Amino acid sequence: SDGSLWAMGYNADGELGDRTYNSTNQPEEIVASNVTAIVAGGYHSLFLKSDGSLWAMGYNADGELGDGTYNSTNQPEQIVASNVTAIAAGQFHSLFLKGNGSLWAMGDDANGELGDGIYRTNNPYYGTNQPEQIVASNVMAIAAGGYHSLFLKSDGSLWAMGYNADGELGDGTTDGGNYETNQPEQIIATNVTAIAAGFYHSLFLESGGSLWAMGQDANGQLGDGTYGGISGYINQPEQIVAGGVTAIAAGWYHSLFLKSDGSLWGMGANFSGQLGDGSYGAAPNYGPGSPEQIVAAYDRISGQLFSGGIIRLFFVGVVGVNYALDRSFSLAPANWVPQATNPAAGVGALVFTNTPDPTTNNFWRIRSVP
Repeated sequence: SDGSLWAMGYNADGELGDRTYNSTNQPEEIVASNVTAIVAGGYHSLFLKSDGSLWAMGYNADGELGDGTYNSTNQPEQIVASNVTAIAAGQFHSLFLKGNGSLWAMGDDANGELGDGIYRTNNPYYGTNQPEQIVASNVMAIAAGGYHSLFLKSDGSLWAMGYNADGELGDGTTDGGNYETNQPEQIIATNVTAIAAGFYHSLFLESGGSLWAMGQDANGQLGDGTYGGISGYINQPEQIVAGGVTAIAAGWYHSLFLKSDGSLWGMGANFSGQLGDGSYGAAPNYGPGSPEQIVAAYDRISGQLFSGGIIRLFFVGVVGVNYALDRSFSLAPANWVPQATNPAAGVGALVFTNTPDPTTNNFWRIRSVP
């Protein structure tokens, strides 16, 4: 909340930005303040500051940092000085929006993912190393996949470009022998509200909260229960959930979404436990082909006042998790104090063993405990 940026993990290409090439298994502070947005690509990282400046670090052999070189760097460098409003990072390419709704791109373009009408296939430089404008205005959201890109316009239309061998663009083809397109094409004319791009698949939401998906489905990442049939992919949008979805995320071979009740759902590859369902997916598909609930709804809480001032809260949580109760007299700032209550598991009731004072403000929260 203080605007500081922290990082951890793989760092062989300097993607953590800590001025070393040493990986680390604990968070370390990279920037002290004023960071407002972050994205992580294949081996590079981007962030925005409060002044609208764009910064980058990490792998740059395809020009994905946009600094005019093909040299990787292990420390943040400023790419654009101001007016950047949104960022997205793919495997080896990057996208950003400016305040006027223009879309800009840099990096790998061997599959047309930049959408500039050019295929760059000259080894070793498959991309462009400085930002170029792709769309002049009216773009409101961006998503960068493995080797494809999506963007959403202010009229609710969905556009896509890049690699399409698995149908991730959703245009109903796999584009012949080239399997790709190097310029934006409209996929949906209106009513799209959110987009997400995985490695070889894509997700989007429509205004009623319906979830749609297209692309590679061999691990069940589309969530349609078919694993893509014989081909292993679906090359046009199909509805997965009819309504009530509020947020989406697409990984390499798995997908996640939130519903309006606060529940978290997942589908697709689970060989590393990425769905968080307590299992590891087995061959041949390595994960569920239909959405499964990972975390239950968080807002199913009700209270009841009993005689003698005893209060009981009823709630639904996660089975196998213990919960505790905290109180604060203010939320500006909050000072949460643990309360003495009976222990409760994932589904049950917490009984206040200390009576709330009706003359003061009382704020309560239920939290999970080890």
